[in-house]
Amino acid sequence: MPKVLLERKDVDVNLTWDLSTIFKTEEEFEAVVSKAQRLTEELEKEFKGKLNNSKAINSCLDKLREITQLSMLASTYAYLAVAVDQTNVENQSRQMKLSNISSDIQSKLSFVQSEIIEADEKIIEATIEESKENSGYLKDIIRQKKYALHPEVEKTLSALSGTLGAPYQIYNRAKLADMDFGTFAVDGKEYPLSFGLFEDEWEYEHDTKIRRAAFEAFSKKLREYQHTIAGAYHTQVQKEKTLATLRGFDSVIDSLLFPQEITRELYNRQIDVIMEHLAPHMRKFVKLLQKIHGIEEMTFADLKLDVDPDFEPEISVEESKKYIKGALGVLGDDYLEVIERAYNERWIDFVQNKGKSTGAFCSSPYGSHPFILISWTERMREVFVLAHELGHAGHFYLAQREQNIFDTRASQYFIEAPSTMNEMLMANYLMKTMDDPRMKRWVLSSIISRTYYHNFVTHLLEAHYQREVYKIIDEGGSVQAATLNKLKRETLEKFWGDTVKINEGAELTWMRQPHYYMGLYPYTYSAGLTIATEVSKRILTEGQDALDDWKKVLKAGGTKTPVELAQMAGVDITTDKPLLDTIAHIGSIIDEIIKLTEEIEEKQ
Repeated sequence: MPKVLLERKDVDVNLTWDLSTIFKTEEEFEAVVSKAQRLTEELEKEFKGKLNNSKAINSCLDKLREITQLSMLASTYAYLAVAVDQTNVENQSRQMKLSNISSDIQSKLSFVQSEIIEADEKIIEATIEESKENSGYLKDIIRQKKYALHPEVEKTLSALSGTLGAPYQIYNRAKLADMDFGTFAVDGKEYPLSFGLFEDEWEYEHDTKIRRAAFEAFSKKLREYQHTIAGAYHTQVQKEKTLATLRGFDSVIDSLLFPQEITRELYNRQIDVIMEHLAPHMRKFVKLLQKIHGIEEMTFADLKLDVDPDFEPEISVEESKKYIKGALGVLGDDYLEVIERAYNERWIDFVQNKGKSTGAFCSSPYGSHPFILISWTERMREVFVLAHELGHAGHFYLAQREQNIFDTRASQYFIEAPSTMNEMLMANYLMKTMDDPRMKRWVLSSIISRTYYHNFVTHLLEAHYQREVYKIIDEGGSVQAATLNKLKRETLEKFWGDTVKINEGAELTWMRQPHYYMGLYPYTYSAGLTIATEVSKRILTEGQDALDDWKKVLKAGGTKTPVELAQMAGVDITTDKPLLDTIAHIGSIIDEIIKLTEEIEEKQ
């Protein structure tokens, strides 16, 4: 049974991340914030109204890079402190204070982009020729020129950036600070419940009675907040629509795809092809789960069940090192250095505690090292999650070593490829080193029920639902809780057909994910995993050549478009082929799981 969550102050400090590697003291943090403010005022005084020649522009951008780095370090520090304890008033206060300061800095610096956009294109081209360091930033300016607003409007929007980000903050406060799930009872016995406990523990519970009772209690608490969260979400999408219209985009979807450097065709294909072609394979997998567990009727609350519930190995944080290093070592000594440092220098926050953000993520501030949040449950599945987050860490560690701060971040379309690639490498490693049929089946079923389910089902269904929301908003409509519940239920029913009963509470799943406050993010998980799947197959057949290509991709950071990055790795994402091949690969894994299950049952 899951343990009651401790307060942050009571957890083992050795299993928490060490934010002192960013700032050792509060005074150091405040000094960096003050320096960013001072440099901003100096830059504004020196360059405002004077960005009309290549020398001035490059000199200004050289100084802007330093301010950007200082601001990123400060905001990351403030955010990460809150992420591990949403109940800490001191951390919340620091973040909110910094948010106001950051808005003021952004407002004062907004003239840089506005003046460069207004400059003659020949001057911008000359500026690009004179500075490789600033070329990426300037090329992006040229792309944005068509959609730029008046400089004073841009300045106002920058000043309001903290306020415009409020919907996401409201969502997190409601979810992680206000929602008290208490306990739920089964046959007279009380069990603890929280957002984290449900998503990390109870969703995977093998006892159907307990699992479904947890789902019911969890859904009941979500329902109490549905109108508040729907209000925050509507504000978010309406804000995005207003900005898209102001900038002259045809739709909010086009506006959100613009920074990803991806066409509407690639976006729609990812959603439509998976909805049509993957659903039959996943329904087959769910029927196998139903048979193994002897469930009369599969419901939405049963979808996270394991193929072999009595088998999943337990694993400590210390033991995970062997698997992580064994699987990811193929990426070379510099990559292994990232892994060693991540464990030894406390880059990773492993503990579970009250107020900690759910799920897992990696934050990689330029000028520091990456930080990974995860909630370790002593289960082997966490090795895949950790490998995933180390994929982000390794990507940005290498990119930041090779590129300047303007050029490190790849398009959001590509961002999940390095992380999901590591899950593929972990599966390849385990399949190669394990002979036991049950272990092989566990590895393959983990790849389906976690890696592909998470990226090709959970997030893809988010993307399908999200697209329907934006269609309503683009047509001038609005969305309330009832509408959002209806859209989510329809999406789930379309994918699962009559194989899974979409029971009451499933429609509230839209309340569980923060991705809706991050633009068109959900669909990119399957896009990244499509690239990762095809590259991992290349690695199995071509070996070092494919690995060398992949390392070049990681080091390229944001200097290439998603299409170009995929091409560097040997994948052409301008066609249906990689996606259809990946779906066929998923189907073949499911068939192998079924075959192994039959063999294991024959021997028993």
